[in-house]
Amino acid sequence: MNMIKEFEGKIALITGGSSGIGRATALAFAKKGAKVVIASRREKESQETVGMIKEIGSEAIFVKTNITQATEVENLVNQTISTYNRLDYAFNNAGTEGISGNSIEQTESNWNDIIDTNLKGVWLSMKYQIPQMLKNGGGAIVNNSSAAGLVGVPNLSIYCASKHGVIGLTKAVALEQATAGIRINSVCPAVIKTDMGDRVWNLDDKEAREQTAALHPIGRLGKPEEVANAVVWLCSDAASFITGHSLTIDGGYTVK
Repeated sequence: MNMIKEFEGKIALITGGSSGIGRATALAFAKKGAKVVIASRREKESQETVGMIKEIGSEAIFVKTNITQATEVENLVNQTISTYNRLDYAFNNAGTEGISGNSIEQTESNWNDIIDTNLKGVWLSMKYQIPQMLKNGGGAIVNNSSAAGLVGVPNLSIYCASKHGVIGLTKAVALEQATAGIRINSVCPAVIKTDMGDRVWNLDDKEAREQTAALHPIGRLGKPEEVANAVVWLCSDAASFITGHSLTIDGGYTVK
C-alpha cells in the first residue's frame, strides 16, 4: 500500500542545510514528499545533502547564501520561486556559536558576527519568505532558537542574547501574520550531537561528552533527527492551531 506523503507538491526552504539539524530536517521534509531548497555557505556539504534527498526520491536544489546579507537572502527566495514557483515552509536554522568566553572579554566583532547570523539572518529570512507565502495563501515558518534562548549559559552571553532575540522576534512576527495564514514558531534544542555541539562542548572527548550528557535529566545528548521531527510537525496540519510558540527539545535541561 502506498503511503500518503503529506507534503507532496510543497516546497520547503532550509537555511544551514549543509549538516546537523539542517540536513536532518531537509531529509525529514523530503521523506514526506516536499521538494527542498538548501541554503548555506558550504557548497560541498550542501550538495551532499541534495544528493541524499535525491536518493530517497525527492527533488532539491542548493543556493549558496550568506544569510547576513539582504541581497543574498532575497536571491535565495527568488531562486526558490523561479525553480518551484512557490514557497510553503521554511526552517531558518543557520547559526553560529561564535567565540565563547567571559562577556567583558568579548569583542565587538564577535558580537556582530553572532548577532548578524543568528538574529539578523532570521529576520532577513522571514522578511523575504513571508511575501511569497502570502501569495500561496499561507505557510509555516520555524526558527531555530536554543535552550540558550530560554536560560543563561556562562561564557555564551552573546549567543544567549541572539537566541533569546529569536524567540522574541518569532512571537512578534507570528502575531503580525496570525490572520494571514502563516504560522511562525521556534524550536529550542539543548545540546545536540552536531558539529557545532562538538565544538562548543568538546564532545569528542569522552569525559566531556559524559559530563554534557549528564546536564540533561534524560541522560543523553539529543539527536538531529529529534529536532527535525519537531520542525516538520510544527509545519504540518497537526499543529494548525499553534503559532508564536517556542517548543523546547532539551531532554529536561531547562526544567531542572
